[in-house]
Amino acid sequence: MNGNIMYDVLVIGAGPAGTVASTYLKQKGFIILVVEQAKFPRFVIGESLLPRCMDVFEEVGLLPYLEKRNYQMKKGVVFLRGDEESIFDFSEQFTKGKTYTWQVPRADFDNTLAEGAQDLGVTIQFETSVISVELFDDYQLVQVQSKDGTITTIKSKHLIDSSGYGRVLPRLLDLHDESKLPIRTTMFTHIKDGNRAKYLDNIEYITYVVHEDHYVWNIPFTHGDTSVGFVGANELFESKEGTTAEVYEQLMAEEPYLNNRYGGQDRIFETRKLKGFSVGVKKLYGKGFALTGNSTEFLDPIFSSGVTLATESALIAAKLTEKELNGETVDWEKEYEEPIRFGIDVFKTYVNAWYDTTLHTIFFTQNHSLDFRKQICSILAGYVWDKTNPCVRRYKTILQTLKKIIDI
Repeated sequence: MNGNIMYDVLVIGAGPAGTVASTYLKQKGFIILVVEQAKFPRFVIGESLLPRCMDVFEEVGLLPYLEKRNYQMKKGVVFLRGDEESIFDFSEQFTKGKTYTWQVPRADFDNTLAEGAQDLGVTIQFETSVISVELFDDYQLVQVQSKDGTITTIKSKHLIDSSGYGRVLPRLLDLHDESKLPIRTTMFTHIKDGNRAKYLDNIEYITYVVHEDHYVWNIPFTHGDTSVGFVGANELFESKEGTTAEVYEQLMAEEPYLNNRYGGQDRIFETRKLKGFSVGVKKLYGKGFALTGNSTEFLDPIFSSGVTLATESALIAAKLTEKELNGETVDWEKEYEEPIRFGIDVFKTYVNAWYDTTLHTIFFTQNHSLDFRKQICSILAGYVWDKTNPCVRRYKTILQTLKKIIDI
């Protein structure tokens, strides 16, 4: 890292968004630097991907690196409610696109992306924290601190914030906004899935165990462990007594599917708890910078939208940055803010419909058409920008219309 270099783009964060943005721009011939606060590999949640992000990894040349890792294939989504089962297979979706993705241990996955980006020529400075940002008309000055305490000032023509949960620019530029979603809590761990042989029918799917007031994700990995997390209102967890691990085990014991599958199995790490994970942001761009991934908004683990929104926003931001650096005029409001907000709003509408149980009614009904399920399946696959899909184009009203039809 050389403080005397004028970089074309400084990317903050080396997760999926940062590697997509930096790899795209590096291959277009720009001088790129990525700074990452953590040392990789490192743990992060968001372990179930959507097919849409596979298109992005393919476009920027990172897909071949991921394919070598033999991650668990994910072909769709299974919802379980008591004895009821609702399956959405990505091969049956409305939108023409990828029909598979993966379930991934994020430490390995993100590290593989970072190594792939470096192999393609991207420079990544790990264990480097951003401590201040100054914005000027034609450049930015960013102070960073390395592991040994050395402070360096980096000059760049453009900034892309892909810092994820660190939300560097929202914090430093006062862009943070409260989420409009209710505050919820998750408890999760990885479990040694010793009974997996009895559940092989669902191994190539993410499985959700559904209740009115909460749900449980089951995300299997190739190496034999499964990520299992409870998500619900704070009251669900506060109604139990004990430590986080003890509350988690109480919830596990109350659910027959989970207790039968994971009872007595080793927990890989101590149960973790996250409260109030949904966040928002006032705007997605400014003079000389763009926010991507969880630096924009994080919604909810349901539907696994996080990595898809991260990679989509990163690719669009990188392409617009390319145009701007080449002297073309970019309307960031129309070309970036509006499409990214649209995708976020589609996902958010379906998240809200999940929690008010509208989607429960729709998913488990016996009164539905194949075309309708195909349209919903495309949203579950991450194709929330395909406005030829009625469930995308009419996202504000279609779910209530469908529920009324079902209730007749």
